[in-house]
Amino acid sequence: MMLLAGDIGGTKTVLALLNDEQGARHPLHEERFPSDDYPSLEAIIAQFLEDKAVTINRATFGVAGPVVNDRVEVTNLPWVIDAAAISQAFGIPHVYLLNDLEAIANAVPHLETADLHTLNPGRSEQRGAIAVIAPGTGLGEAFLTWNGRRYQAHPSEGGHAAFGPGNAEQIGLLQFLHGRFQHVSYERVCSGIGIPNLYDFLREDGRYPEPDWLAAAIAAAEDPTPVIVNAATQNEVPLCRAALALFVDILGDEAGNMALKVLATGGVYLGGGIPPRILPHLEQPRFLQAFRRKGRFADLMAEIPVHVIGNPKAALLGAAYYGLEAR
Repeated sequence: MMLLAGDIGGTKTVLALLNDEQGARHPLHEERFPSDDYPSLEAIIAQFLEDKAVTINRATFGVAGPVVNDRVEVTNLPWVIDAAAISQAFGIPHVYLLNDLEAIANAVPHLETADLHTLNPGRSEQRGAIAVIAPGTGLGEAFLTWNGRRYQAHPSEGGHAAFGPGNAEQIGLLQFLHGRFQHVSYERVCSGIGIPNLYDFLREDGRYPEPDWLAAAIAAAEDPTPVIVNAATQNEVPLCRAALALFVDILGDEAGNMALKVLATGGVYLGGGIPPRILPHLEQPRFLQAFRRKGRFADLMAEIPVHVIGNPKAALLGAAYYGLEAR
């Protein structure tokens, strides 16, 4: 059985060919493409397959966007991906589309010790629900439940739920952002696109001066988030360190919210591109303090395992496992 698996995002698309004999972790071919250089996913697939004489039985794609009726409009790309259209164009009998966080969630039961960094070992309940929260460019959320035979992943758009401030500073942040957005979601304050909002709030607050060199670097950057994070982690600029600390507080709080909503006694997994980059900051007490700060349920929160997914190919792995296991 030959499988085409893909991780489809606004920045990059990764495609891989796999078979059931080699398994999900050992692709026969794998290639990365800059997404915005192509007019469609079909164009990338055609280029990927042009020199490969293979018959593909299934295709599974993890896509950054909500999947409805086997169709998805890709977030941050002018693409519409339709499973039936891909099936017809390439003669693939079975094509599956997953939300990108659903793809990551499908990888979680298969992750190995080397794929993870544990923030809180806790006490994992066998077959307990699992939560996945992934701050990258945006904020993705998903969860898994035991269906009697295996873990089943469920997509969510929880990152777009309304932000609930947890202290006086965050109340001020919400008030500040209400003047900028009609709807202040968690993604606005807990993601790559959200970090500049935290920075602007703290700069306007006046407690932390903005160095001239940093203002110039941010003004010149196409994406200010890496500039802010690097200034926090490498240059230790107080304004940027405060923005990153606020981000860690909010991430800890929302990870705890999600753990409560799905009763994630099987653990919480932090995915996305940001957590591995700021691991020393997540290891500081403030993240778990925010995670556990749930009033009467603080003792329960202390028992929930929390892990950072360090494998950058988790979404591709999850898409591959889904395709190989589909019946």
